[in-house]
Parts: sequence; C-alpha cells; structure tokens
Amino acid sequence: MEDNIIGIKKEGKIYDLQTAKIEGIEGEKIYYDNSPEALEIIRHSTAHLMAQAIKILYPEAKFFVGPVVEEGFYYDFRINDSLSDADLKKIEKKMKELVKKKYPIEKRSYAREEIIQKFKDDDLKQEVLKRIEDDTLTTYIQGEFEDLCRGPHVLNTKFLHNFKLMRVAGAYLGGDSDKEMLTRVYGIAFADKESLKEHLHFIEEAKKRDHRKLGQELKLFTFDESIGAGLPLWLPNGARLRTRLETLLYEAHRRRGYEPVRGPELLKSEAWKKSGHYDNYGENMYFTRINEGDEKNPKTVEYGIKPMNCVGHIKIYQSELRSYRDLPLKFFEYGVVHRHEMSGALHGLFRVREFTQDDAHIYCMPNQIKENVIEVLEFVDTIMRSFDFEYELEVSTKPEKAIGEDEIWEIATEGLKEALDTNGINYGIDEGGGAFYGPKIDIKIKDSLKRKWQCGTIQVDFNLPERFELEYTDENNEKARPVMLHRAILGSFERFIGILTEHTGGEFPFFIAPTQVVIVPVSESHVEYAKKLQKELAQMRIDAEVSSRNESLAKRIRIAEKQRVPMILVVGDEEVKNESVAVRDRRSREQYALEKEEFYKLAKEKMNEVHF
Repeated sequence: MEDNIIGIKKEGKIYDLQTAKIEGIEGEKIYYDNSPEALEIIRHSTAHLMAQAIKILYPEAKFFVGPVVEEGFYYDFRINDSLSDADLKKIEKKMKELVKKKYPIEKRSYAREEIIQKFKDDDLKQEVLKRIEDDTLTTYIQGEFEDLCRGPHVLNTKFLHNFKLMRVAGAYLGGDSDKEMLTRVYGIAFADKESLKEHLHFIEEAKKRDHRKLGQELKLFTFDESIGAGLPLWLPNGARLRTRLETLLYEAHRRRGYEPVRGPELLKSEAWKKSGHYDNYGENMYFTRINEGDEKNPKTVEYGIKPMNCVGHIKIYQSELRSYRDLPLKFFEYGVVHRHEMSGALHGLFRVREFTQDDAHIYCMPNQIKENVIEVLEFVDTIMRSFDFEYELEVSTKPEKAIGEDEIWEIATEGLKEALDTNGINYGIDEGGGAFYGPKIDIKIKDSLKRKWQCGTIQVDFNLPERFELEYTDENNEKARPVMLHRAILGSFERFIGILTEHTGGEFPFFIAPTQVVIVPVSESHVEYAKKLQKELAQMRIDAEVSSRNESLAKRIRIAEKQRVPMILVVGDEEVKNESVAVRDRRSREQYALEKEEFYKLAKEKMNEVHF
C-alpha cells in the first residue's frame, strides 16, 4: 500500500491498515490528511502517544479511556501527582522524543480471559472490561506501552508530528459522579503544521471572544454562587440589550399573527404525567410539594416547575371552543423555564438552570402543517440574516425514549421533510435526535469562527393533542384533532445572546447594542448641548450616555471605545455653534462631521437595519 494511506473505510466504518490486512478488508482508502476519517486515526494514535509519555514520566499512572472527541482527543487516568496546565509542556516534550524514536504501533489479539489476567492488577482496566462484551479483545503496543483498544491507529509514531496538549481537567470515572475523580488531559492533532497553527489561532480568537469574559468586561451579566449556580443576573447593559431583542421579536411575532399568552411556572405533577414529561423528562425537572389541605384534612400535592411551556399553552387552547376558522392559532410566550443541570455541565449563558425561551405553539389542521413550517422557516431566515449568521437545518427523528405510535411519528417526520423538499431546502438527518413527543427540524447556526451552535427548533406533535384530547369543530361541524407545532427560533435568550456575543466579539449591531451612542463634551460648557442630544435621541428609542466625568477627553473616548459603543459623538465649541456632531463610527472605523439632523437620520437608518 502507498505510504500516505493510513486506513480503509468500508460501509461507514474506519479500519486501520493492520486491521484491514488481517481481516482482508477492501474499501475506500483513507489518506494521511485532514479528512474526518484520517483525523480520527491520527488523533486516536496521538492519544496513545500522550499516554505513553505520561507513563514514562509518571510510572504509577493507570489509564481508563482515551477517545477521539469533536474538539480533538483526551485520556482519563489516575496518577499520584496533581497535574496542571503548566505540566503539559513536559509531557509534550516527551511525546516529541517518542516520535523521533519511530516506534512501530502493533495490534495484538487476546482471548477475554487472557486480557483479564493481563490487566489483573489494573482496576481501571477492569472497569473498561466491564463495558466490553466481546470474547476476543485487542491491544495496541508501542515501545513498552500497551493499552486495551479497538483502534484505529497509524503504523508508527513517526506520523505524529503536529499536536498540542490543550488543558487539564477532572472527570468522574465513566461520567458517574458517585465514583472517583480522574485526571483528564485534552489535546488536538492534525496532519500538517499549518492546520495546527490555524487551529491554535482559532482557539486564541475564541478565548478573546469568550462570552463569559466579554460579559464581565461589558457589564452584561454576572453569576453569584451565593444565590445558586447556573442562575444568571442581568446587569443594566445586558438587560437593555436583551429587552431590545425581546421588543423587536415581540413586534415581529405580532406582525405574523401570533397572540401573546403566559402560562404559570408551576404546574401540578398530574399535568406533567399526562403530558409524558414526568416519565420521559422527569430527571431534568425540579419538584416541590404544596400543602393544599387544612387542619382537619392535611393534604400535600406535588408540583413540577416547568421545563417547557407546552402544557400551559395547551390549557390556554382548551380555555374555549375552537373552530377550523380559528386555525392556525399561534400562541407565543417568553417563557421562563427551569431544568436540572449537573454543576459540571454549567457553562456561562450556554448551559444554565433558568432560562427564557422565545417559545411558540401553532395549532393547525393536518393539511396546514407544510405552510406553517415554511412560514416559520421564513421567520428564521429573516432573523439569522439580521445578525449575519449562516445556518443549517437538520431533521431529527424518533428517539429511543418516546411516546406515541411509530405510524404517527412517520406521518409527522414525513410532514417536515415534505415542507423542506417542496421548497428545495437542503437539510441533514439526525437519527434518533427528536424530542420525546415528536420529530423536529433543528436550526444550527454558524458563527464568525465557523463554529456550529444548536439554537432553534420546529417540532411536529400529534401526541400531546391526543393525550390532552384537543379538539376543534371542522367544516362539517364534527370534532377533529389539531396538530401542534412547537417552535423556538432563538432557542433561549440566554444561549442566543451568549452566541451573539462571541459571534460579534461584543461589537453588537446598532439596533440592539446596550448603549448605542456615547456623547463626549469637550468641556463643562458643552455638557448642556450633549444632554440635549441625549434627550432627543431617547425620543427616537436610542440609548445614549453623556460622558462628562472629570477626566481627560482622550480617556473618556478610550473608555467608550473599550465598551465597544457603536457611535461616539464629540461635541465642542464648533458643534454647539453649528448644531452638529463629530462622529467616531466604530463599525466603519471612520471619523466624520455631520449636522445634528443628518446624524439623527443616519441613526434611524441603523435602527432599521433589522430585517425581521
């Protein structure tokens, strides 16, 4: 075989060259490059290279698993010493020494009893064996390092030049919080030096854009462990930004015929049992008991804090009789929900325990599914274009844990696909990724760093209308069952604002920026004119601040620039005299002078750049 071939792909499965030769497998050749298939082999092999280096440096080390993951690879292990990020350079240095030694990487097969005996003194390997049912198992050996592994791997350590160890973390054994904490080291590897360099640059840029860092710098939000983890506190700047977004979306919903509603945040557990949430989503919910009896007849009733808004909206639908003439009926709510998340999973605004969904439910007749899905997709497109997001769509099918008959799921899934196919919209398939009550279209947005984020969703649901016996009177004056479309475009305000912060690097579009204009008077005599501008801008729904603190003009301008304010207006004698402004436009990186009314016209145009 050619020197730059490192594996074979057949029927979607990846085999390294050793396995392909042993088993006589022929298929598509995997070359030494940055294709997903090649990177799986390269990164898996680099994980073993790292483990070999760690074993040399820390002879007492015992290893659990070292898989390839989306962000590279990692290895979980136990050592006596405490590792930190500062130790990674030492491990990298040893890895480079091993690469130069050009160790062959050899695959070996053993009977299960042989493997159990071979690793009899290694409790972590025994834990791994509990998760494998095969009678014949394999190891890979390089130098004196041998580990239980299915592969695939390259043939020699000499192929593994372009890697970087990224960070040290802790990880529970097998992800079980009741078991011991192991040390985990993450790394990345590529086929060439340029790709590694590009990736490391991307990582540095991502660090600069980290919404948690920018959230503090721009005073958007904070967290306080004394009141609870995963519960964001919105500061004035962040609340202004969020309120602008909420207001724009509210108006956009109303123009599209949605009716605002609001459901309670606490519902009896009987309602969640009827909906299926109790059995299928209960581990993600919070429950409490409320005394609803009296002294003579004490009685406590279990309630569940809502993780979703659909049950409340169902009850609003049932509050009066509905006719086919009422359909489609569209309810929307900025619904506050709570979901139980493990502390280790919490991550800024991306993963919290309380968040607000831009949630909507559309009740329609079966023959209206396609037109309503298309209308929602049009809504999605206008929002994404307004924030300069690219996006992809994915149809997610029935998961293992679900309610409803297969036939109903098939009808619902085909309804989504038909809506997309009819309009020539490209989409992927996520097998088993649907909600427990219905299939869905997932909206995955791509930010300025080309990262993909799961945000909004459109779900077709025949099951909840059936469970709650929803009805409408059809054109023959007979009772019929509506279809329920669940729909969120942003997903949640928290997550979307976090993504938007990183997408823009804190340089928010003018129409939602927390502070859109800062007016900097040159001296005390110009403050009155600055305040007049501020007042007139407020009447145009534009947030402006006057920076008149007892500091130099240059420092006040620098402070405004550091806060990434889109427009800075400097006003002095000339501006007061001519009723004009000296503009520093942060977005266009230009400075220019305008008459006051000309600036107001420009500001209005920027406020109207939103498309939804």
